[in-house]
Amino acid sequence: MGQVVVVENVTLDGVMQAPGGAHEDARGGFPYGGWAHPYADPVMAEVMSKGMHGDGALLFGRRTYQQFHGFWSAQTGNPFAEVLNAKTKYVASRTLAEPLPWQHSSLLRGDAVETVTELQGRVDGDLVVLGSGELVRTLAAAHLVDMYVLSIYPLTLGTGGKLFATGPGGYGTLELVEAVPTTTGVIVATYRTVAREDVGA
Repeated sequence: MGQVVVVENVTLDGVMQAPGGAHEDARGGFPYGGWAHPYADPVMAEVMSKGMHGDGALLFGRRTYQQFHGFWSAQTGNPFAEVLNAKTKYVASRTLAEPLPWQHSSLLRGDAVETVTELQGRVDGDLVVLGSGELVRTLAAAHLVDMYVLSIYPLTLGTGGKLFATGPGGYGTLELVEAVPTTTGVIVATYRTVAREDVGA
């Protein structure tokens, strides 16, 4: 049974919205799209590449899947694009229909918690979630996330969608597995979920 591994870019104040570009996700009038670009460096590229070349499959929510497909499927000569194109991809969505446009993609219909739990029981290797904030918060609240690989950026934005939700199921304890500093001040931190509790309201 594979683990659910969440891979995200986050600011110091927990924002994960639109790290890649101005038009990636402007919901709520978010004005800072593309905030991660100035911090890219070879150290981060090496760490991320190492993780992406492992066994297992990718797991997406609808919005992130469509964004990734629209950009990465059209890239040529890019090692990251080659990995993404070759990987098996699962998409949790109530609105999409098959056939999905990106090669090696399968749709998970219905309740995300139920379908991901069932998927874990029948796939080899980890399920790596990229972006997909709504899906991550749903899986975390159901205690299904086993690992977090967080690229933590040295900036605060004060607004924007955050990785972790508040309310019931929001309390959790994590164990630091590895922390790799980059040349631009980003820390790529890997955490293992130790315990989660349904406390608070």
